[in-house]
Amino acid sequence: MTASVTVIDYGIGNLYSVSRALEHVGGDVVLSADPHVIENSERLILPGVGAFEDGMRGLRDRGLVEPIKRYAAKGLPLLGICLGMQMLATTSAEFGEHEGLGLIAGTVVAVPSATTEGERQKIPHIAWSALSPSAGAEWRGTFLEDTPPGTSAYLVHSFHLVPDDPAHLLADCFYGNHRLTAAVRAGKVFGAQFHPEKSGAAGLQMLAAFLRQ
Repeated sequence: MTASVTVIDYGIGNLYSVSRALEHVGGDVVLSADPHVIENSERLILPGVGAFEDGMRGLRDRGLVEPIKRYAAKGLPLLGICLGMQMLATTSAEFGEHEGLGLIAGTVVAVPSATTEGERQKIPHIAWSALSPSAGAEWRGTFLEDTPPGTSAYLVHSFHLVPDDPAHLLADCFYGNHRLTAAVRAGKVFGAQFHPEKSGAAGLQMLAAFLRQ
């Protein structure tokens, strides 16, 4: 039996690679910018690459902010990927202060440009990084439930989401010995800073697990 999932089309993001990856693991994928379709989906994915302000403008211009919030209020599964995860936050400090969806209280902040030892490091952070459970986090019942700790995923980012409540942290990765947010969770709202659709077999396994939520 296929699982229905809507990928939000807001004029920015990795739409087609995400859609193809979901289809590969059995998803019945609808790519949509229709507020009614999005609000009434069974599962929802918010992909994204680029700047926070541009992403939120894309959602606002299409009248999608409130439909996404109403969808999430039903307690149904939502996965934000990369910029899509960041837009789940309350605010972002990327090039000024910008309002997000507010589905996971927190702030999007810059990845440090120096290691903990003070050496300069490249930004954006582009790497395959090992994922580890955040302190007290339980991966069972999430899109990471079939993912062994230490599995590597592909990241390209200059910012990451720091939740107000540490209980919303799901997975961490490290860069320059700094602990960065790799995944978040609040109820059935999930976020992945990394790209499951670009993370090989492990990433496909994560998307398959999301389709079971």
